[in-house]
Amino acid sequence: MAAMRSGIAVVAAAFLAIAAVSHAQAPAPAVTPSGPQNVTAILEKGGQYTTFIRLLKTTQQDTQLNSQLNNSFNGNGYTMFAPTDNAFNSLKSGTLNSLTQQQQVALVQGHILPQFYTMESFQTASNPIRTQASGADGPFTLNITTTASNSQMNVSTGVVVVSVNNALSVAKPLAVYTVDKVLLPQELFGAKAPAAAPTAAKGDKAKKGDAAAGPAGSDDDVTPAGNAAGARTIGWGVAAIAALVGYLL
Repeated sequence: MAAMRSGIAVVAAAFLAIAAVSHAQAPAPAVTPSGPQNVTAILEKGGQYTTFIRLLKTTQQDTQLNSQLNNSFNGNGYTMFAPTDNAFNSLKSGTLNSLTQQQQVALVQGHILPQFYTMESFQTASNPIRTQASGADGPFTLNITTTASNSQMNVSTGVVVVSVNNALSVAKPLAVYTVDKVLLPQELFGAKAPAAAPTAAKGDKAKKGDAAAGPAGSDDDVTPAGNAAGARTIGWGVAAIAALVGYLL
């Protein structure tokens, strides 16, 4: 009887050991969204992104991004920084209306990164991080830094800096983070290069030429008036010599 109990205990221990190993080797389930991705639906659920949603729709970036998110060949995913309505209200009046359609597209794309980032993965990302926007000088970029505890990160465009500590949705292939400022790109809102200095006027050149010719009455004076005065001086000298010779004779 004791031997039977010992055998049962051994079998039970072996079974538990095998179950534990199998459980340890099982991969952790990936966080995946249920159903097709729809960035507009995510923002609408957040309830404070009306202006950004309208901008996404007028530039057709919502359609483009949703198509890319649901493309099975896209393995990198995307990250979006979504400005709140208060962020847009803080802009100078007429800022959005002053932009062309192409510039509005670039503004929206400047809030989207062509890679899925969690707060933790931002800590090892290399700056500058390129966005979906691109111009004549190349892609628009952001500089992103995180705190040691990954509880907050700072995003800089070169024009504005904003702290990010709230994720609206993080489920691969899309992460959406709330920002309290519109990420104004350096390429669109940065300081313009100073204008080139105007060239010298023709009058200034003429004055410089007169100064180089030397002062009036100098040895360089070869005007007709100067020639006439010299001729009269020579004529009076010859007449005086002739009169002196006649007197001596």
